[in-house]
Amino acid sequence: MSKTKELPIPPAVLEAEQALEIARVWGADGEQHVTLAGELWDDPAAWGLVLVDLARHVANAYEQGSGREVNEVLERIREAFDAEWDSPTDQPTGTIET
Repeated sequence: MSKTKELPIPPAVLEAEQALEIARVWGADGEQHVTLAGELWDDPAAWGLVLVDLARHVANAYEQGSGREVNEVLERIREAFDAEWDSPTDQPTGTIET
């Protein structure tokens, strides 16, 4: 039995002719670990779009799972984003691997 619990790959990805994993975020022993396609796009603003899209997916999950209002969830996410942006709780570390 595996010690890790991976989320399922969406069916559309499994059926796609081309697919690329953009990011993977893990919680392990109380710490966050990230693997990402760091320079996937020439303009890093594309990551802003991905982060907003991800926040909207999270809000949809809260609505579907617990009936919370999407806009309420998005506001809480934005509050935490702004707080972390203004006063980071930690600094990322790591290296680029090829």
